[in-house]
Parts: sequence; C-alpha cells; structure tokens
Amino acid sequence: MVRRPRLLGELRGRAGESLLHRVAGPDAHRTRARIHGTPGPRWFAPGSAVRTVHADASMYVGGLAALLLQSLHPTAMAAVAAHSGYRSDPWGRLQRTSTFLAVTTFGTAEDAERAVARVRRTHAAIHGRTREGVPYRASDPHLLTWVHIAETECFLRAHQRYGRRPLGPREQDEYVAQMASVARRLGAEDPPVTRAGLTARIAAYRPELRSTPEARATTRFLLVEPPLPAPALAPYALLAAAAVELLPPWARGPLELPYRTRLLLPLGRAGGRAVTGAVRWAVPPPPASPGA
Repeated sequence: MVRRPRLLGELRGRAGESLLHRVAGPDAHRTRARIHGTPGPRWFAPGSAVRTVHADASMYVGGLAALLLQSLHPTAMAAVAAHSGYRSDPWGRLQRTSTFLAVTTFGTAEDAERAVARVRRTHAAIHGRTREGVPYRASDPHLLTWVHIAETECFLRAHQRYGRRPLGPREQDEYVAQMASVARRLGAEDPPVTRAGLTARIAAYRPELRSTPEARATTRFLLVEPPLPAPALAPYALLAAAAVELLPPWARGPLELPYRTRLLLPLGRAGGRAVTGAVRWAVPPPPASPGA
C-alpha cells in the first residue's frame, strides 16, 4: 500500500520533468525561478486573463493549433520554412517561444521589454522571397498581425474548451486586449482588442490564406513526424487530433490532413481532455510572482 503511492509519485515526477525540459529547456527550473521569482513590476497583474490562460495546460493544444493555422498564410509560412529552423531544431524553437510567452506574461517589465527587443532584432534580419517571388520581411506589420491573431484565437479557443476555468465574455475581451498590448510592442498593426474584433480580423485575412507545399510539409511534420520517443507518440497523436479539431472547419481542408489524424478526429475532444488532464497532473504549477 505504501509502495504504490511512492511509485505513482516517482512516475509523476519523471513525466513532469521530461515534459518541462522538452518545453522549457534543460534549465527549466532556473528559468522558471528567474521569471516568476525576480522582484519588480509586471505588465500583467496576478489573476488577469492573460495569466489565467497562459498558466493552463490547455496551452499545449492551443499552441499546436496556432502553428497549423499560422501555416496557411503563404508569405508568413515561407519565412518560417526558410528561417525558423523548426525542422533542424524543433525543440529549441518551442523552448524559445514558450520562454517568450512566460517572460512577457509573468516576468518583470524590464525582462519582458528585453525579450521583445530580442525578437524585434531577430525579425529585422529575416527577409527573402516566396517560391513565387513575393518578397517578405519578418518585421512586416501585416504578417506580424496574422501570426498574432492566429495565436490569440487558438490559445483562447483551447482555454475555453479545455481550460480549468473558462473565461467569461469580459475576460475574453481582456485577454485579447492584453495580447494586443504585447503584439503592438512587437510591431503588429492595430491588433484587435475585443473577442468580436479578433473574429472579424481573422475573417479579413481569409482571402490571403491557402495551402502551399510549405504548409503541407509543416502539417505532416507536426502531426505525423514529431521528433518524440516512442512512448510519447500515442498521447501526442491525441493532442494533434485535439488541435486539429479545435481549428475552424474552413482551416482544416487546406491543411490536407494525414489519414491518421482524420481517423482520430472523432476522439479529438476526449483526447484533448485526457492530455490536458495528464499535463496538469504531471507538471507542477509555476511559483507565485513576488509582485504585480
């Protein structure tokens, strides 16, 4: 009787450490301590909508859905395919993204400002042309706005479906407005500040969205060929189905979903609940920040 809880605790600890290191890097605990434990003013107060969403396990579903939705913009996808290193260093890219979100959401204002400045410097150096010869710049406000609204939409959708405490209408507007405040600092153009505005802006981008070879390759990589150990493939397949099921129906067709993912779509919501529940069980919550 004593040994079983101990084994369960050891399993929980190993699973949590493995997941944390995948998402936040080998220095995950040190990074967490710095972000959450450094005294100083923050951009967002404890209990704010953006903190509620970004601290929840539903972000795992929302993050994957956001990558799939973002890939449908051919110009933005061309820049990602050419410069992001998502194939050669997928975990590094994930860790950089998750750290940026954590710093801007929970870190000190000074640390958040440095994080934004680093991203802007990186964007300033990225430019090129699509396979059709269309020039692009990663610092283009129009492209930055698409990346931002796709991310905000998917994070919010995932939280409303799988979050521990879904947001009310006013909190949803608060979340969109708080995300917009970060997007403006990154260079996005007039990001929406309400849930209705977010829906309208995504609709305005729809004529620009389409399937491309880069988008289809990204979809296959994310859904079928993730660089994961064998024991993690089955849970990840459920996570992938949940992410695809979360997308608006008009976005699924252009992605040309792999057969296995389409087969699992009816299990998407149940799988999403199972995966987010497992993440909550395994990963310890972040420490409380010392100040607002």
